[in-house]
This record gives sequence, structure tokens and C-alpha cells, in this order.
Amino acid sequence: MNNIKEKVIEANYFRHACKEFDSNKKISSENFDFILETARLSPSSFGFEPWKFLVLQNSDMREKIKPVCWGAQKQLPTSSHFVIILARKNKDMIYSSEYIVNFMKEVQQLPEDIIKLKSQFYKNFQENDFKLTESNRAMFDWACKQTYIPLTNMMISAAQIGIDSCPIEGFDRKKVDQILSDEGVINKDEFSVSCMVSFGYREEEPRPKTRQSMDKIVEWI
Repeated sequence: MNNIKEKVIEANYFRHACKEFDSNKKISSENFDFILETARLSPSSFGFEPWKFLVLQNSDMREKIKPVCWGAQKQLPTSSHFVIILARKNKDMIYSSEYIVNFMKEVQQLPEDIIKLKSQFYKNFQENDFKLTESNRAMFDWACKQTYIPLTNMMISAAQIGIDSCPIEGFDRKKVDQILSDEGVINKDEFSVSCMVSFGYREEEPRPKTRQSMDKIVEWI
């Protein structure tokens, strides 16, 4: 057990926001499938998985989004794998949507009485607890927050097998959405870009990791 804990901490020290990758080194299909599986197995609110992962390997597509992705200027051309994480919009995430009802039936395989009960809880959560039905933006932002769970799982799992990564928020969402829509990749009524993450092997060693001390960020009550 101690050995496992040491390896997890080592992976967290190894992980850093890699700005530029060695473009000659590619991640194997086996290793990247492992990274994607940790994303697929990630938890989400009510288990409704409000996400989709676009693995952008087409070099022409990378070039098209590069002008509107100021935070990925070096990562787009050098990373072995580049992932755009999409979040579902209000159309799918509202408690009464076809997506939610079908998800409970087909994916979660819940009996009808449980579906009815869960739907009531979900409706109350959205309307009263988190006030998500007050605007489409509130619902979308809630879905986006959840995408950061698989984002983190992918980065940590990659670090555990010696693969570098970089989370990216530096982009013009509206323009990236439009490019992906024009290319027939997304339906803008259903999805919008939440964040991005690049993977590969570091070109240079990073500077030592800096963080606040535990007593500055944790308070026991």
C-alpha cells in the first residue's frame, strides 16, 4: 500500500503543464486508450456524463483552430494527442430532456419506479438547490465544471505512466465552436467546448513544482 501511495505522489510531482512537446515522440495506442478509459470511468453529478471527448489528430484541423487558441500555440503542433472536451448544453441536461430520460433507461438501466424517483430529485436539484434552470448559461457552466473531473483523471493517469500533459483554457470558445460546427464535428445546440488538454512527451525538464504549504490551504474543523 505504501508503494502505491508513493507512486501516486510521484506522478503528481512529475505532472506539470507542459507547454511544448517532443514532436518526434508519439504515445502508443495502448497507452492512450488507458488514458481515455480513466476519462470514461470518471464520476459525474447524478451519473449523467455531460461530456464528449474529441481526439483531434487531424493536422489541418489543428491548424484551423490554432489562430483562436492562444493558450495552445505550442501544444497544438507538437503534442502527440490533443483532446477537446465538450460539455452538453441545456437542451440535453435539463431534467425533462430526452437525453436524460434515455440515459436512465438505456445506460443506467434503471426500473421505471426508480427513474420516476430520480427524475424528481434531479428536477428539485436543478430548480431549487443549484438554480440551474434560471439560465442556459448556468446549466452549461454546471456541465463544464463536471468535465474537469475526467480532465484531471486523464492528466494524473498519464503522469503515472510517464506521459506529459497540459490543460488549456486559453481559447475563444465561440470561434472554436463555430469552426467545429462548420467542419461538421459538433452540433452547437447540443455541445460547446469546455476545455482542452494536450498529451505527449516533454521537450525540456520543467522547473521545480511550487505550491502553498498544507497549513495554508487546509483547515480542520
